[in-house]
Amino acid sequence: MQEHSSSVKTDAKPHRSLFERLTALISPEPENRSELLEVLHDAHERNLIDADALSMIEGVFQVSDLSARDIMIPRSQMDVIDISKPIDEWMPLVLETAHSRFPAIEGERDKVVGILLAKDLLRYYAEESFDVRDMLRPAIFIPESKRLNVLLRDFRANHNHMAIVVDEYSGVAGLITIEDVLEQIVGDIEDEYDFDEEEDNILSIREGQFGPRWRVKALTEIEQFNEELDTALPDDDVDTIGGLVAKHLGRMPHKGDTFEFQGLRFEVLRADARQIHVLTVEKLPPAPAQDDDA
Repeated sequence: MQEHSSSVKTDAKPHRSLFERLTALISPEPENRSELLEVLHDAHERNLIDADALSMIEGVFQVSDLSARDIMIPRSQMDVIDISKPIDEWMPLVLETAHSRFPAIEGERDKVVGILLAKDLLRYYAEESFDVRDMLRPAIFIPESKRLNVLLRDFRANHNHMAIVVDEYSGVAGLITIEDVLEQIVGDIEDEYDFDEEEDNILSIREGQFGPRWRVKALTEIEQFNEELDTALPDDDVDTIGGLVAKHLGRMPHKGDTFEFQGLRFEVLRADARQIHVLTVEKLPPAPAQDDDA
C-alpha cells in the first residue's frame, strides 16, 4: 500500500486573490522618492506605522539631501578653548558649557590645532606636570558641501564625533558633531546639559542664495521672531513660527517643504508626523520696482 506524503512546503508564497492581482496591476510600486513618501504617509494615516517610524524614515531621506553647512554650528557660536592662554582662563568655559569636546585654537579661530576631550582635563588636577598640547586629539576638517550621509559614514568608520567645517578659502566656517547628524534622523537628542534657552531659538547661519539666513526653532514666538529679524509676520491667529507655517500650508508640514511668505523663504528642516521642530528662514531680495508706464 502506497503512503501519501503529507508534507507541505513552508516557503510557498501565499495565494493572492484576483482582486489583489488586479490592484497590483493598476497601482504599481512607487517609482521615485516622492511617491514612496506618499505611500509611507498613507501607511501612517492607516496606523500601519507610527509617527516616530515615519519621522525617522523621512530623516534618513533628508540626510542624503543636506550638507554640513545646513546644520553646522556657525563659527561665531562655537565654544573653543585658546591653548595660547593659561588653563585657568578658559577652564570656567569648560565647566559652564559642559561639552564633552572642544576645538582647541591657538590665538585665532581659523587656527584650530586639535580637539580637547573634557575628560582629559582630569589629569590637570591629578598630575603635577600637565601640558594641554599633549592631550589634543587630531582635528578632522571637512568642506561645507560635504553631504551628511557621507559624513555620518565617515564618523562611524573613523570613530570620530566632531569635525571642523571649512569654507572655500580654508577658513573655519563652523563645526558639526555626530549628534547633529543623528538628530536629523531621530530628532533632538537631549541630555542633562541641554537647555531650551530662548536666545538659542534663532541662530544666524551662513547666507543663503538670496540673503541673510537663520535656523529657527518652530516653537519660537512670532513676536520674538519679528523683533530679532525686523519683520512683521502676523500673530493674530497663531503664536509660534511653526504654527504660522502650518496655517500657511494648510496641513501638517513635512521635511523639505519650502515656500515664500512676506519676503522670506521658509524651509522645514526637521519635522515629524506630529509637529515641526526646526526651520531655516532666508530673507529674499526686494522685488524690482515695476514701471507704471502703460
